[in-house]
Amino acid sequence: MTDSLRVERTFDAPAQAVFDACTNPEVMRRWWHAGPDWETTVAELDLRVGGAFRISMRRPDGREHTATGEYTVVDPPRRLAFTWTWADPRDAPGESLVELDFDERDRATTVVLRHSGLPDADAVRSHTEGWEEVLANLANKVLEA
Repeated sequence: MTDSLRVERTFDAPAQAVFDACTNPEVMRRWWHAGPDWETTVAELDLRVGGAFRISMRRPDGREHTATGEYTVVDPPRRLAFTWTWADPRDAPGESLVELDFDERDRATTVVLRHSGLPDADAVRSHTEGWEEVLANLANKVLEA
C-alpha cells in the first residue's frame, strides 16, 4: 500500500517567479531544505522532461539527505512533476512522485504540492513536515525576504 500527501501555500509573487525559484539551482541552494537551519549542498538539474536532478540537504549534525529523480512534466509557469528517490532508503524506500501546480491570481501564486507513492503513514508524516518547511523556506528566504 502507498500513501500520499498534499501541501498548499500561497506566495505574494507571480507564478513565473515562484516557478523560477523552484527550477534555478543557485536559488534552490538558498531554500530547498527540510529544516530552517539545514543547508542545501547540492542542487543539480536538467530541466526538461526526462532530465535528471539531484538535491542534497545537510542537517546541522552533518547528516546528508540526497534525493534524485527525473522530470516527468515541465510546463512553466503552471506545472512541474518529477520522480523522487532517496539515496538512503531509510529516508523512504522506493520511488515516489512529486507534483507541483502553480495557480496565479492577482499576482499571488498558490502552490499545491502532492507527493504520492510513499510507503506508509510515517513517511507521509515526515515528508509532510519536510515539504511544509521547504515551502516556508521559499517564502522566508527568497520570495518574501
